[in-house]
Amino acid sequence: MITVTKAFIPESGKLQVRLSQVWNSGHLTNNGPQLNELESRLSSYLNVSGLQIVSNGTIAIQIAMRALGIENGGKVLTTPYSYVATTNSILWENCVPVFVDINTTDFNVDVDLIEKYIDKDVKGMLFTHVYGFPCDVERIEQISKKYNLPVIYDAAHAFGVKLQGKSILNFGAMSTLSFHATKIFHMVEGGAIITSDLSKMEQLFLLKSFGHRGENYHQLGINGKNSEVHSAVGHCVLDSIDEILKVRKKQWEFYHESFIEEGTVYSLTVSPDVSYNYSYFPLVFTSEEIVLKVIKEMNNENIFPRRYFYPSLNELSFVNGNSCPISEDISRRVLCLPLYHDLNREDQIRIVNLIKTNL
Repeated sequence: MITVTKAFIPESGKLQVRLSQVWNSGHLTNNGPQLNELESRLSSYLNVSGLQIVSNGTIAIQIAMRALGIENGGKVLTTPYSYVATTNSILWENCVPVFVDINTTDFNVDVDLIEKYIDKDVKGMLFTHVYGFPCDVERIEQISKKYNLPVIYDAAHAFGVKLQGKSILNFGAMSTLSFHATKIFHMVEGGAIITSDLSKMEQLFLLKSFGHRGENYHQLGINGKNSEVHSAVGHCVLDSIDEILKVRKKQWEFYHESFIEEGTVYSLTVSPDVSYNYSYFPLVFTSEEIVLKVIKEMNNENIFPRRYFYPSLNELSFVNGNSCPISEDISRRVLCLPLYHDLNREDQIRIVNLIKTNL
């Protein structure tokens, strides 16, 4: 079976060394040595100054919102084209998502539309670097400063991505990562919050640690910590991250070259000023009918791509969303192709041929 993604499995011997260190220490959770070391290694690798590992990418968004005072009924400008966790985090924090439609170039938020939705009730902005392609962070920063609105970037797909040589995670008030098993870098379950404002680090720590520090200090907080076992996996995956990225680039480029001359589908193109991580390969078809046909034929061959992202989040049944025609259109016509570390070239050729046969 070929799935849209599959977790990278590190060598068992390397993992056993790390797990033995955990067993010998007797320290299983609560900010142990494996986690602290992993935070340091990730900060160095990603070239960021402030990084807190948490239990998952959704909690990362929710804690970031709390740390920035985006809560209690305020509006949050956001994208309709993302995974449901982006919108769910806003709703869970008792805020109101206001959807800003996307552009057709990289499927990120259309910056030209943002100011149209700003009013006195807007408390912040939460935008996604879709498929790891950077938002127009410079213009968003200008809007953020103009209206004194903090911006959080959901960078779940943007591990290791750079814009003009600078980590994309260094933009905005905070960025969040997902370290779920399906991501390029993972620790089975996990996430992180990144900020260049080091004065926020203590607050982030308290928010993820029950608001508890020592014997005598308590504030409102939740349990967003991660474990030593998850951190051990993270170390082993990080040891192989350069090889992972190298393989994905070759796989991604094969797909891109296979479809670049095809007039009935199109894929996104990497800008010269972006160092990309090749996290997903979305293909956009001319109609939803063709997408459904291709999915059926691929499923018959035990191949399972994914309509990622579908539906447009403003159309969710539990969201009173405003109209976003471009996002709604793209979400109906997009299909992400299988892409993972041990996907071989023969299977990629099968996938390409199946698609072309059914166009």
